[in-house]
Amino acid sequence: MTHTHAALAPNAVIGIVGGGQLGRMSAVAASRLGFKTHILTQDAHGPAAQVSSSVTLGAYDDPAALDAFAKAVDVVTFEFENISADALDRLSKYCPVRPSGHILRISQDRLAEKTFLASSGVPLAPWCAVTDRTTLHEAAQKLGLPLILKTTRNGYDGKGQRRVYTEAELDAAFEELAPHPLVAEGMVDFACELSVMVVRGTDGTTRCFDTVLNHHWHGILDLTLAPAPIADATAHEAGRLAALIAEKFDLVGIMGVEMFLVRDGSLMVNEVAPRPHNSGHWTMDACAQDQFDMHIRAVAGLPLPPAQRHSDAVMKNLVGPEDMALWPAILANPGHIPHLYGKKEARPGRKMGHVNILFPYGSLPGEWGIQAALGPLATKCAAPPATDQD
Repeated sequence: MTHTHAALAPNAVIGIVGGGQLGRMSAVAASRLGFKTHILTQDAHGPAAQVSSSVTLGAYDDPAALDAFAKAVDVVTFEFENISADALDRLSKYCPVRPSGHILRISQDRLAEKTFLASSGVPLAPWCAVTDRTTLHEAAQKLGLPLILKTTRNGYDGKGQRRVYTEAELDAAFEELAPHPLVAEGMVDFACELSVMVVRGTDGTTRCFDTVLNHHWHGILDLTLAPAPIADATAHEAGRLAALIAEKFDLVGIMGVEMFLVRDGSLMVNEVAPRPHNSGHWTMDACAQDQFDMHIRAVAGLPLPPAQRHSDAVMKNLVGPEDMALWPAILANPGHIPHLYGKKEARPGRKMGHVNILFPYGSLPGEWGIQAALGPLATKCAAPPATDQD
């Protein structure tokens, strides 16, 4: 489906639901394209509010705040998924919402997401819906142990899930995770985690950034390598799957698609996120148009140029007080391109910023070269786990 709305004119107002770092970087990208931004947030001093033209303070389920916000903008997008699709539907009565509430309704519920992807012909890891203890034990019989038990909503950065190794642990895991229902996933013997940022415009034009490889640390994304050091055919197939999902969703905007590369060479999609994504931050310095620029272009109805990479890159997340203690050394390293999010408190496990490191096109080094380039940041991730099935 194509959408016939006219492109926004310069100085139009793009509304962004959510006040975090993704909203911040989206607002900066919008300003480069000549747009104003208006943030709906509950934190007047949060990352996005610091750089936006206007702010509406209010809860994401407050009808009065939603109506006031929608009346002040020309189009709405969102930077996180913990807003109800019903709220987006309410906003859509006033102006276009991109991506749509329909997409959010699916992506924020793991059961709905897996059902939709499976019906679209997308390969997934084996899974079962778990509504009670009986279906949990049936899932264990079908999938085998160990398995991963996940909440259907609000799981991110390793939260809302538990690995179950023995039958004796099943009931306790069911009680620990809430709300129900849950999703049980079979363990996948995968070589690495990949992701693709795919963007689709109002005219149906679809662009994919290069497939990248992700390393996690304790359930939080730690490193992204662009491009992924995998076979060209595999990278192409990952992009094809991402574009297929964008088409099936009738996406307008950007989406992150996470996948597993199985040891037999096949791909399995893990989950999708219809918004800018942490694993796309490398594009901010390695591409002429980064993920935030492309997202704003799509939301505003502008043409989408090719998503071309001019350099190889490594993105390193800065997490918590440990990484922020290295900030002076990061600034002193001429090879580090720093991005801070404006958060006041560096709490454990909290993403505070990221660093991009560029290499000439086609010369991404191996593990030791990457560690050397990371400099002071290499100590934490000297031997990071290669993958994380979250």
